Amino acid sequence: MKNIFYYETKIGKIGIAEKNSCVTNLFFDTSSLDSEEYLVKETKIIREANKQLKEYLDGNRKEFDLPLELSGSEFMRKVWSELCKIPYGETMTYIELANIINNPKAYRAVGMANSKNPISIFIPCHRLVGSNGSLRGYLGGIKVKEYLLKLEKDNK
Repeated sequence: MKNIFYYETKIGKIGIAEKNSCVTNLFFDTSSLDSEEYLVKETKIIREANKQLKEYLDGNRKEFDLPLELSGSEFMRKVWSELCKIPYGETMTYIELANIINNPKAYRAVGMANSKNPISIFIPCHRLVGSNGSLRGYLGGIKVKEYLLKLEKDNK
């Protein structure tokens, strides 16, 4: 069972989940969570994750220092690892990331892995954009993605 706690933030209500003192999820839409999988409990690591998230949303933090536990395929974890290397305030296209992982034809798979990122913001999937710079779907919604990209650009 994972612990989860909810916070009101500048981008709306979010849920942060942890298991074994590692952050496992960040949820934007908390209405459809399986309550049998989560115990509502604010743990030390969840509190720290929220503190760092607040600092980030206030423009005072550019990198996160949290233990993360990811569940996904090897390909997904490779994509998520590369997302963490995109510098604060910058973006990358799906095609560019596919090239970085030496799989240039896998840009759609990169997009799918990006959409399955369980720890948005902490793993900055919002920094991935379409080849023409357009904003593609985002779990928190396009308005949140725009907000995060503008926040980073303004505080770079």
